[in-house]
Amino acid sequence: MENQLLKFLNELAENNSKEWMDANRDWYLEVKAYFLEEVAEMLKGLIPIEPGLEVLRPKDCVFRQNRDVRFSPDKRPYKTNFAGYFSIGGKKSPGPGYYLHVQPGESFLAGGIWMPPADVIKKIRMEIDYSGEELEQLFQEPTFKKTFGEMEGEQLKTSPRDYEPDHPYIHYLRYKSFIVSRPIADKAIQDSSYKQDALTSFAIMKPFHDFLARALEDVEDGGRLL
Repeated sequence: MENQLLKFLNELAENNSKEWMDANRDWYLEVKAYFLEEVAEMLKGLIPIEPGLEVLRPKDCVFRQNRDVRFSPDKRPYKTNFAGYFSIGGKKSPGPGYYLHVQPGESFLAGGIWMPPADVIKKIRMEIDYSGEELEQLFQEPTFKKTFGEMEGEQLKTSPRDYEPDHPYIHYLRYKSFIVSRPIADKAIQDSSYKQDALTSFAIMKPFHDFLARALEDVEDGGRLL
């Protein structure tokens, strides 16, 4: 099947309406099927890295194309990207996950936990407090640092409650999300060469996920994840 992911998404971005989608339904279904095949291949490659993913099916890892516009000023009905998320327990799991985002000029892969609720943040901060040196060493490891650089996401402007401003790991404690990412070039999406690179990057990411998962071992209910 021909890779038309970026071509379709470009057209959708320019014609984001139900009328256009209805007129191009067959094309959408073809492209969706192609993306599901890509996700299936990614999932298969991730299982040796994260055996707990074995119970998931490809369709469990793909987000809906429709946008939830009920509370948004942006009323465009469809997302202009395709995305896959691989997390033990599925898309609603509170634990860390591996994320693939396909969008013309803006594709990337990422991992970690994005915007968790307060109880999850508290657990992660406690783990950073106890084991910050381990996290620091992880981010300073040459291959990890070259692949992802620093942690990303929104931060508090001041130190979080219960932690002093001079805490040795305050630069990690201030984060509201705990994620890393790297971009993917359009060419790599087009020729599908991104998949092996993504799997290699996810393997490098695994110790970061292990750190986050350890922090959340007794957290049962979570929020939005990456």
